Amino acid sequence: IGLHFYPIWEAASLDEWLYNGGPYQLVVLHFLLGIFCYMGREWELSYRLGMRPWICVAYSAPVAAATAVFLIYPIGQGSFSDGMPLGISGTFNFMLVFQAEHNILMHPFHMLGVAGVFGGSLFSAMHGSLVTSSLVRETTENESQNAGYKFGQEEETYNIVAAHGYFGRLIFQYASFNNSRSLHFLLGAWPVVGIWFTALGISTMAFNLNGFNFNQSIIDSQGRVISTWADVINRAN
Repeated sequence: IGLHFYPIWEAASLDEWLYNGGPYQLVVLHFLLGIFCYMGREWELSYRLGMRPWICVAYSAPVAAATAVFLIYPIGQGSFSDGMPLGISGTFNFMLVFQAEHNILMHPFHMLGVAGVFGGSLFSAMHGSLVTSSLVRETTENESQNAGYKFGQEEETYNIVAAHGYFGRLIFQYASFNNSRSLHFLLGAWPVVGIWFTALGISTMAFNLNGFNFNQSIIDSQGRVISTWADVINRAN
């Protein structure tokens, strides 16, 4: 069916619709419509509560990623059959084929996405462990530390100066934030920007603007190829 809109009533029979991937298009298009509307819902709820609008901006990262693999990539490749499958093994197959056809591991935008995901998990673990390790004690040894926090309390529940002092000595002084607001902005922005770039990368590779190709790029004085890891990956592809 390529990129044709293929609702059930366009097929001659239910069997034909099932055979030609009708359910995939139905599920994917409804899913995308749903997450787009949910992002709008997040903005509206923030607006009506007088909050700042950054929750829906953060949510736009996974929305962009899903749109890239379910809609933009099929458009670029010319068929919904090239979209990411909805199962686990199908997704793994999609990843392997994507590497073979587009060399995604050598695309700078995918590298930024890796930095965003791995960096975001590192920052999340660092922040959570630092805060948990510098809680202000409000309980006895026989009670849970969590009982020392009351929802809505005005005072800080942890000692940010102690956390700053620890981390500033662990790395160096200016590697540690002394402003809670700028710290939490980084925690939100880092993975979001990384996933934005990955979605952009998928969307450019959809139209065959692929990752860097350094195959057989090193030769000796006699013109013989000296294989590198790039050549090993290319052989695997």
